[in-house]
Order: sequence, then C-alpha cells, then structure tokens
Amino acid sequence: MQPQVILPLLTAILAAITAVAVFDQWVRRRRPYQIVWALGLTWYALAAAAEFLGGANGWTEPVYRGWYLFGAFGVAAWLGLGTVFLLRRTRFGYVVAAVVFLSGLITLAGGNPIPLVVAAIGALALALATWRRRELVAPVAAVLLVAGSAAVAWLVWTAPLAPPGFALDTTTLVPIGSAFPEQIRVLSPLFNIPGAVALVGGALFSAYIFMPKTRVLRVTTTVPVIGAIGRAVAVVVNFVASIPAAIGASRRGELHSRVPATLLIALGGIFPSITSGLTRFDITWGHFLGELVGVALIFAGFLVSLEVFSDLRIPFTGIVLVRRPTSDAVDTSAPRA
Repeated sequence: MQPQVILPLLTAILAAITAVAVFDQWVRRRRPYQIVWALGLTWYALAAAAEFLGGANGWTEPVYRGWYLFGAFGVAAWLGLGTVFLLRRTRFGYVVAAVVFLSGLITLAGGNPIPLVVAAIGALALALATWRRRELVAPVAAVLLVAGSAAVAWLVWTAPLAPPGFALDTTTLVPIGSAFPEQIRVLSPLFNIPGAVALVGGALFSAYIFMPKTRVLRVTTTVPVIGAIGRAVAVVVNFVASIPAAIGASRRGELHSRVPATLLIALGGIFPSITSGLTRFDITWGHFLGELVGVALIFAGFLVSLEVFSDLRIPFTGIVLVRRPTSDAVDTSAPRA
C-alpha cells in the first residue's frame, strides 16, 4: 500500500479501462482520432504498469527502459496526435507547427543539430499542409510521429545504462530519466511539448467552438503568418470573453456536452504535464498523483461527452448498460474554424 505501488496501479487500471472504452468506440464509429487516443491511453497504462512493477517488485533495466519509452515519448505525443486528427479541418495545424519548431530548439542543448533540422522540416510540412490542404495535416503529423517513435524506441532500447540500469529519486522512489544519456533525454521535449500543447490547446479550442461566443476581437487578414497569429490571439481573447455566456448556458442546461468534456480533458493533460515536468528539477513528490488525477479527468471528460459515450455498454458487444439522450451528440469529429 505504499504510494509508489498503489497510485501507479490505480493509474494503470483506469488508463486501461479508458483505452478499451475508446477503442470500442472506434470499432463502432471508425473515427481516426479515437484509435489514436486509444493508443495514447494504452501507452499511459503501460507506463503506469511499469511504475507499479518497479515499485512492487523492484526496478530492473527492461522495466525502466519500457517506462521511459512509453512515458517520456509515447503518452503526450499520441494523445496530442489524436487531437490533431479531431481538429483536422481547422487552422490548428499552424499552432502545432510552431510548437514543433520551438521544441526543436530545445534539443540543441544536447549538442546535436540533427533533431532541430528534423523538427524544422516537420514544422514546415505541417504549416504548408495547413495552408494548402488541411486534410493532410493529421496524416503528415502521424507519419512524423511514427517515424520519430521508431527512432527513439531504438535509441532507448540500445542506449548504455550505468549500473544498476535505472535511476530513482531516493526520497520518493519516483523513477527519473537521469540514467539515460543527455542526448536521449533532450529529445523528450520534442515529443512531450507539442503533444501536451495539442492535447490541452486542442481541447480548449474545441470547447471554444461549441460554447456560446462573445466575439470582442475579429481578425480578417489573409496574410499567412500574421493572420494565423492574429486568429490565435482572437481565440484566446474571445474564449475568455465567452466564459460568462457559457456559465449562463450551463445553468439553463443548454451548454453543449462537448464544452465540459473537453475542459476536463484539458485539465487532464495539464496535471501530469506539470508534475512530470517538475521531475527534471528534482521535484518528484507529485508525480504519481499527477498521473492518476490526469487520467481520471480524461476519463471523466470522455464520460461527460455525449458524442463519445452516447451509451455505455460492455465493450465489443451489443449489450447496452445505460443509454442516454443524444440530441446534441452530432458528428463533431472534425469541426471547422
């Protein structure tokens, strides 16, 4: 019943349940974002399962490598990719492209310019796809992530590790990545930052699309870069201005279910991003709790969304446990903006 055992176990179980539920939705509806989210949640469950095994039975080098691969490179990136698929008809690709490039700059700390070059090429491809053919943004992002995941998987599994083959915080027993060479550790922001921004920012943007709006700022310019920056600023300003109207709609029972659902998902992305990021500064006490709170909020967001869970059933069967009204559960898998 130690925290380093029970909290990862609960996280792994809840992440696995959520992954199965979302995969079941994909079996029925075949929305691309659902299968990608299911994969991201599977990596979430596997990373937490590695933490449970390490805490319960003692850490080993294979468990440590698996934890780092799924946790540091898999979860945020694949959940973020799912959001890119969800918003594939919008200009959200510009945001992802900018964050990919900025994250590439961080990799220069490892002394190797190749990751920055790759990030710059990927960012350019995403920006061009957003400009010319938005339906290609998500496939381009998927190709980049699959190729990047294959590369880091090889690096993580072949990197030499000093004995005992893993590293833990001596006080909290939280695993930390310091056993890996810095050239590998510096690559994780290239996956985590764009993934977290896509997941959290995309969830907030999706909430904005479906909430009643109070537009106090409009941007009409068509200049590619200036227009994209201006529209991003306008969304933030108008989102804040629309909060009172959204609260009023919620009190009247008129608020679209996607709004609270995506806000919960956004919070679910924020918590583990913060607690995991703090481990780089040797602040590890909230790591396990942040993971559990994060997946609990994501699961709650999926449950709240009538679009995703218009009914609750035993996965991969036709047995419906609870059926809910679906008056606002329209096909919003790819909103336009």
